[in-house]
Amino acid sequence: MSAATNTVKALEGAVRKAFEKAIEQGKLPEGDIPSFIIETPADRSHGDLATNAAMVSARSFHAAPRKIAEALCSCIELDGTGLSRFEIAGPGFINFFYDPSFYASVLKEIAAQGENYGRSDFGAGRRVLVEFVSANPTGPMHVGNARGGAIGDSLASVLQAAGYDVAREFYVNDAGNQIEKFATSLEIRYMQLYREGYELPEDAYHGQDIIDHAKAFSEEFGDKYVEADSQERRDALVNFALPKNIAGLERDLMKYRIKYDRWFRESTLHNDGSVKEIVRLLTEKGHTYEQDGAVWFKASEFGADKDFVLVRSNGLPTYVVPDIAYHYDKLVTRNYDIAIDVLGADHHGYVPRLKAALTALGVDASRLDVVLMQMVFLVKDGERVKLSKRSGKAITLVTLLDEIPIDAARFFFNLREANTPFEFDLDLAIEKSSQNPVYYVQYAHARICNIVKNLASDGITPRKCTDSDYALLTSPEEIELILKLSAYGEEIVTAAKDYDPSRITRYIYDVAALFHKFYNACRVKDDNESLMQARLALCLAAKTVISNVLTMFKINAPESM
Repeated sequence: MSAATNTVKALEGAVRKAFEKAIEQGKLPEGDIPSFIIETPADRSHGDLATNAAMVSARSFHAAPRKIAEALCSCIELDGTGLSRFEIAGPGFINFFYDPSFYASVLKEIAAQGENYGRSDFGAGRRVLVEFVSANPTGPMHVGNARGGAIGDSLASVLQAAGYDVAREFYVNDAGNQIEKFATSLEIRYMQLYREGYELPEDAYHGQDIIDHAKAFSEEFGDKYVEADSQERRDALVNFALPKNIAGLERDLMKYRIKYDRWFRESTLHNDGSVKEIVRLLTEKGHTYEQDGAVWFKASEFGADKDFVLVRSNGLPTYVVPDIAYHYDKLVTRNYDIAIDVLGADHHGYVPRLKAALTALGVDASRLDVVLMQMVFLVKDGERVKLSKRSGKAITLVTLLDEIPIDAARFFFNLREANTPFEFDLDLAIEKSSQNPVYYVQYAHARICNIVKNLASDGITPRKCTDSDYALLTSPEEIELILKLSAYGEEIVTAAKDYDPSRITRYIYDVAALFHKFYNACRVKDDNESLMQARLALCLAAKTVISNVLTMFKINAPESM
């Protein structure tokens, strides 16, 4: 548990004891102590921590909050809490201020824990499966997948740091309508190499990758399949091209520094009978009905806006049935405590359907959480870049990573919450200036490394600081930086609770900004050896936190720039 968390816990206990003491001394009447919160004020000049304990106690103790606050303050004891004073504000809030020993405890904690600083057991080892990207294997990944990859991978890392047992998974849609469309596109492109009169439908895949697959297939098999049965030809083309696409997805994602624990194929759900089993189970439980020859699910009885078809009149399941089977596999067969999907915002209406089916199957649908991700817009020269998926001119993940550094891609795509649209500035991503947020953070790390290197050249090396050394860190810039470093563990927990890894990206940018501010205001090399060592310890603490975040998000932490 971090120094900051310890202080909050200790203060909570001190406030409860103050209530008990005030009741015992007759300063407050008998009453139940209500739940109260301890939080960090938005304006630190009002205190480092604050509680609403007196405000929420008015009904229990039949007294004005200000009077309750005065009673609490007359009884509260702060010894051992890391706090040294308090004051009543407004109608009854109580603000508390850290003791100088608190700042020392933060720096000691960071030095002792190193790369483990910020990690916690908040998740208590609960098993979480994070599924993200899961791009259609019929073509290359686009910039939306790039954002989903950064968010999903970073979310998995945040959850791991918060004490969850996390696995990453890619769901390969290697069955269904998109594969039929893939087969049609390949077949026509192949036949166009040998015969006239074959036109590609408007809704087929028009990308250059389809043409390339058809040509490669022709180079290997020639005209062998020109006279073959259409289904045989289509199967041969798909069996030739699909494995190459899937291997390409894995290769491109590895380049993006994403490694999955498992690539789960939709086809396995069809082959092992899982898809049919879902329909059977829902029917057995009385949650389906037949209409116009199709099998419908009574989804409206389980929170969805309307019923929907499970099996068409031709006997083929709709696309949602394998998805239900897949999530049933996650939560029941493999028994993950939580399944998290990172999906495009266009899946908004799909989620209630999935949850309704899981509920009907007897699964606690709250164990499925979905992060809906808004669109990405690429900006170059101040204008949005036009993207056209249908024409095959869309900017792919690989094209993007050839144009900008991977560090920038992973950092930029994780700068905003998933539920907000994001403009990715291609020019800014390659700029080497303080305007580029990832460069700004990496430069802070490199600057600290340079400070240590320059001091070492003068024969000065870090030593273990004493409390009296740390007590010399009193400037506003020093205190502000220490406070921000102390919050890292809680930031991780909050980001894990909210499924918002962008919170940590923004946090580390703030750490870098405060470090640069400290560096410009406080000279590290100083004639006062104790102050110099304390400031050097603060530099190293900042370096540790910056390195921990960048490493967690698979972004380089350079020692020179």
